[in-house]
Amino acid sequence: MVIAFGRPYGGYPISFYFVSFLLPVIIGTSYIFNSYLVPKYLLQKKYLKFALYTFYTIIISLNFEMLVIFLAFTVLANYEYDKMVPAATNIFGLAITMYFIVLIKAFMLLIKTSFGEQEKIQTLEEKQTNLQKGYLVVRADRKNVKILLEEILFVESLSDYVKIATSSGNPIITKEKISGLEQKLASPFIRIHRSFIINSDKVDSFSSETVAINGNELPISRTYKKEVLAVLKRG
Repeated sequence: MVIAFGRPYGGYPISFYFVSFLLPVIIGTSYIFNSYLVPKYLLQKKYLKFALYTFYTIIISLNFEMLVIFLAFTVLANYEYDKMVPAATNIFGLAITMYFIVLIKAFMLLIKTSFGEQEKIQTLEEKQTNLQKGYLVVRADRKNVKILLEEILFVESLSDYVKIATSSGNPIITKEKISGLEQKLASPFIRIHRSFIINSDKVDSFSSETVAINGNELPISRTYKKEVLAVLKRG
């Protein structure tokens, strides 16, 4: 906006000061539209409420914009409105520019949300595929290794590698990230700590702080405690 209105206002410094007056209105409108209206109504397909509340937002923001412009003209133009060049008094152009900025942000948010949904769908499909196959494939010892899901006791992240403990007693060591394995493992597997994923079917006992699996006592972090305890109590 500074570049667009710099020349008509007779200089970029004045344009910068004028746009600075409008900045709170732009930020406020953008926040309400992109952080509240789009996720709560548009993305939830509540189109009527989205249109209605968007209309209210435009009316309110326009009123604030008129107030800000009046104050800006008072301070920057010293009430000499008739001496300003036409482009500098183009209120409609200012409004269009402001809402254009808001809509660009909304468009970027929709694209980001769309990609996020695609990733979620892909992750769910991968988990479903693994469950149907009944095994997990990981890279270990420079080869692809199949591990039966029912044999996995827990997954432990150890700095540069991940250990997959199995009921056979032979752990599998892989360079894969625990976050990547979490995306591949569905129920009964559950994350209990940033360093641990467990097979809830293999839990021997548990408390509010730890779970015991095959003689191993593993910690439950506060981040995952509520979800973990709910799963374990359901059995």
